[in-house]
Amino acid sequence: MLGILYESLIHPITILSTLPSAGVGALLALILCKEDLSVIALIGIILLIGIVKKNAILMIDFAIAAERKGHSSPEDAIFEACMLRFRPITMTTMAALLGGLPLAIGLGTGGELRRPLGIAIVGGLIFSQMLTLFTTPVVYLYLDRLRLRWERLRHRRSRGPVLVRADAGAGAGAGAGVGPNR
Repeated sequence: MLGILYESLIHPITILSTLPSAGVGALLALILCKEDLSVIALIGIILLIGIVKKNAILMIDFAIAAERKGHSSPEDAIFEACMLRFRPITMTTMAALLGGLPLAIGLGTGGELRRPLGIAIVGGLIFSQMLTLFTTPVVYLYLDRLRLRWERLRHRRSRGPVLVRADAGAGAGAGAGVGPNR
């Protein structure tokens, strides 16, 4: 779906590159709190992946729009996207983090069941927020440079070598099928 939305395979890879940090953060938080990876913790990781992916989409979508509309370089576009989308990303992350904090504390009836969910959400959000704001622009620029190299290489191959026939001036059909290559 992301490939269709952005008409590219590069930008979805950039967005999906943020997801491992969310999973690693959730798993590290579960290990630090000595909780098992249960079905409830997996539900928290799935929820976490949605939030982290949305944050990356906010940045990448804005950068692509800035490149297309403003004709700015990828470096300028992603920098502007990071600066202008920092507040919405931070606000949604903090809202989800603070919403998961009571679950992570796990007080009350049934708290031991909900605790892995909250720990996965809170730990994953803290870890991924720190990494995503730095790694997403780097991955975006790296993959954009890779795309440009690929386009240059494809353009060179599409032009191909210029072939000159030895009998080109002999008239239509003259010398066809005759020559050293036959």
